[in-house]
Amino acid sequence: METLYNGKFLNMVREGRWEYCERVHNIPAAMIFACTPEGKVLLVEEFRPPIAAQSICFPAGLVGDEGPESAMLAAKRELLEETGFEAAEMRYLFTGPSSPGLTSEMVAFYLATGLVRVNEGGGVEGENITVHEVPLAEIEVWLTEQMAAGKSIDPRVYTGLYFLTRHA
Repeated sequence: METLYNGKFLNMVREGRWEYCERVHNIPAAMIFACTPEGKVLLVEEFRPPIAAQSICFPAGLVGDEGPESAMLAAKRELLEETGFEAAEMRYLFTGPSSPGLTSEMVAFYLATGLVRVNEGGGVEGENITVHEVPLAEIEVWLTEQMAAGKSIDPRVYTGLYFLTRHA
């Protein structure tokens, strides 16, 4: 493997004919599929420079970016930081690649239940995250409206909706 670029968070490497990004120190990520007891799906919206658009996704973040922690603790932390909700239960679902043709990053997925709002959320300083609470019964229409408004929907939203409808 040949290193093409070393960055603070990402490295660009070449392996044979493949060029891809890898997280520095192979730091994984965690994503949380969350729905309130009232049946509202928790989604976050944030501007993403690589696609030059507002992106709507489930809460997510890097594991250990603030010091040593498990993926489960990172999921709980990210849910609280981004949405302002704590979960009574955080159930591990599976781990998979975020974009296997582009990056080596792996994401651990969790289902959060028993949610209680403890603050406004919005992320840490500089993140500028908007929290959306969308009734599960209205989510398809809402997502279509957001796309029509020019926002990008992370495809993993649909993965999360699969799990939320199975466990609602």
